Amino acid sequence: MDPWLIGVPIGIAAGLAGVTAYGAVNSRAQLFGHTIWHTDKPKKLAITFDDGPNPAITPKLLKLLEKHGVKATFFLVGKYVRASPSLAKEIVERGHTVGNHTETHPNLFFCGPEETRNELLRCSEAIGQATWEEPRWFRPPFGYRSPWLGSIALRYRMRMVMWTLIPGDWKVKPEAWLVEKMKPIAERVKEADGSGSGANARVYGDVLCIHDGDYAHPNADRRRTLAALEYWLPRWRDLGLEFATIGQSLGKAVEG
Repeated sequence: MDPWLIGVPIGIAAGLAGVTAYGAVNSRAQLFGHTIWHTDKPKKLAITFDDGPNPAITPKLLKLLEKHGVKATFFLVGKYVRASPSLAKEIVERGHTVGNHTETHPNLFFCGPEETRNELLRCSEAIGQATWEEPRWFRPPFGYRSPWLGSIALRYRMRMVMWTLIPGDWKVKPEAWLVEKMKPIAERVKEADGSGSGANARVYGDVLCIHDGDYAHPNADRRRTLAALEYWLPRWRDLGLEFATIGQSLGKAVEG
């Protein structure tokens, strides 16, 4: 048991543990620092990719995004940036935004302040060396945050980014399963179109979290993710969705 919980009534300790868990995991929680988890308009979609760059899929993904005129945000793992610096640079040259996803992708909830700082700093250094840009956005691996993470990210001039939808594209499931898991974005757009400006109208849009890599395995097979996007991108466009990077999703020019 944690020493600070000794002598604390069981009910209070359980409540504190629950609050901590909520703050660490829930994508909308602001307990451990401000996070961006949605866009500023119901019909604005920010597509984000974690765990790259991945030579096996990222080039194909970049071509698909270019075909549909989509700009996205890539949260890069430092060790993979060091392995494929030219690919990280290409992401930026094609007009996409890159963000920090730590050096080795640990669960930061179990990392102390010094290890956390090193993970963020080394990843930012790798991105800077490859792209000549300093990342302004940060996504915690697995979405887990700690009480000190927010202040560390701010110290390195980064804002934390979470999501409204994470469909689980890392799971070994059929393509049709993933397509279905990404369906809520289209459903919410249709609801927004029919809700008018009433009190219950949704006033924000989605941030989608999917993956072009695998933090544990280089050259990961993400063909299902690519196929699901091939299905949804034209359909989202037909629904009137505007595609945005994280900076553009805030309704003002906050790129980086």
